[in-house]
Amino acid sequence: MKMEGFVTAAKKGIVTVEFEKVTTGEKRVMPCTLNRELSGNSIPETVEIDESSDNIAVWSLDKDAWRSFRVSTVTNWYEGNPQ
Repeated sequence: MKMEGFVTAAKKGIVTVEFEKVTTGEKRVMPCTLNRELSGNSIPETVEIDESSDNIAVWSLDKDAWRSFRVSTVTNWYEGNPQ
């Protein structure tokens, strides 16, 4: 799955990532963001996320906490809340 544009979209607003959990293999649909205002200021102003990395950390809006996922397990991502 290509992640090009993911970080830019997440910094603007809500992005939904669909991936397989590494531990259980179950599908996870996670609304997330890298937008400081949407995270309740939980994201540092200087956060740097490299979308070419094997793992990406984001603020999970449904868990209200930092979560990460392996890019290789992503099946889909799109801007906005889960469909």
